[in-house]
Amino acid sequence: MKVLVIGGGAREHALCRSLSQDPAVTELHCAPGNAGIAQVATVHPVDQLDGAAVAALARLLTADLVVVGPEAPLVAGVADAVRAAGIPVFGPSGRAAQLEGSKAFAKDVMAGANVPTARSYVCTTVAEAAEALDAFGAPYVVKDDGLAAGKGVVVTSDRAEALAHAASCERVVIEEYLDGPEVSLFAITDGVTVLPLQPAQDFKRALDGDEGPNTGGMGAYSPLPWAPEGLVEEVLETVLQPTVDELRRRGTPFSGLLYAGLALTSRGTRVIEFNARFGDPETQVVLARLRTPLAAVLHASATGTLELLEPLRWDDGAAVTVVIASEGYPADPRTGDPIEGLAEADAADGTAYVLHAGTRLDGTGQVLSAGGRVLSVTATGTDLAEARGRAYDALALISLKGGQHRTDIALKAAG
Repeated sequence: MKVLVIGGGAREHALCRSLSQDPAVTELHCAPGNAGIAQVATVHPVDQLDGAAVAALARLLTADLVVVGPEAPLVAGVADAVRAAGIPVFGPSGRAAQLEGSKAFAKDVMAGANVPTARSYVCTTVAEAAEALDAFGAPYVVKDDGLAAGKGVVVTSDRAEALAHAASCERVVIEEYLDGPEVSLFAITDGVTVLPLQPAQDFKRALDGDEGPNTGGMGAYSPLPWAPEGLVEEVLETVLQPTVDELRRRGTPFSGLLYAGLALTSRGTRVIEFNARFGDPETQVVLARLRTPLAAVLHASATGTLELLEPLRWDDGAAVTVVIASEGYPADPRTGDPIEGLAEADAADGTAYVLHAGTRLDGTGQVLSAGGRVLSVTATGTDLAEARGRAYDALALISLKGGQHRTDIALKAAG
């Protein structure tokens, strides 16, 4: 199988790493890729938001499968263009990707599917937003209706800050605050069959102790030793399958990766949000534990044959990933700094490795920082404590001027 992955972040590096280890994959390509991906796949320049350009590249490479990684190309309809070219593609249509592209659309789908979620108001004026904030009270949850790369949500007890965020967006969803721990649960679907993966937890805030601004994610771990028994089965039954069924009923079938962000509240499990693609950095730890070869699973989603797959096989151990971000992230990240120690951080036995997020090569082959989140240092172990120790040991070997990371990823769960 010849596979083309679209994207250039750590999520795509994790996908490419897994696909490169799959004996069924004879050729692996990625566009546009990054400095790390270039070590396991042939990289190509492409405008990843241009469906015609992506489809043309897939045809040129005679790809058997295209995997669209990020949300922006999905919402832009890139998967539609590849499908129209007759090439199997892992990723939902532009219309179905509105499940992530519009918080208001997602709320409407959840209402139709009777999926448990926070009560909410959709607001288009500052006056409506003020009324909604007062209806729910603090802490306030204000979400930009559109795509914001994981940074469009403000959770605050400061009403003025909440109102200012609402005023800066064309349309917002204001909702009640959900208490309890958060869980990320991915599911692969072909629009009918839904195949849940293993749950993970990510860390959104920039600083230790969940302080600082919201980010795209500073680390993650899997499994969740504290998660209630039967959680995956419950979410499949009450959230994932009803959502896929509702979208099919509406004539917008969803195939690809359905990501449910969940809160385990005192009143039961509630959906915080849906995403239409693998999450970053949770993908890094979920794929680290997946033993079933990945290409056949993604191809089955793309071709509507998931029900024929054998049950997924998982490693019994644990995985932890810690993100190294550039100085100034998330507000004003600096780029162009050299990164040292990458080779040393990759363990010979594969128990620790570095996934590139925002990197590029200069003319001499030196790896430079090229984004806000620069690297995901990922490690596996028999339990969370071992995986966590290996991840931080590997991270200590890497140097990036002004680089920042959290020191408490998986700390409580590792106990």
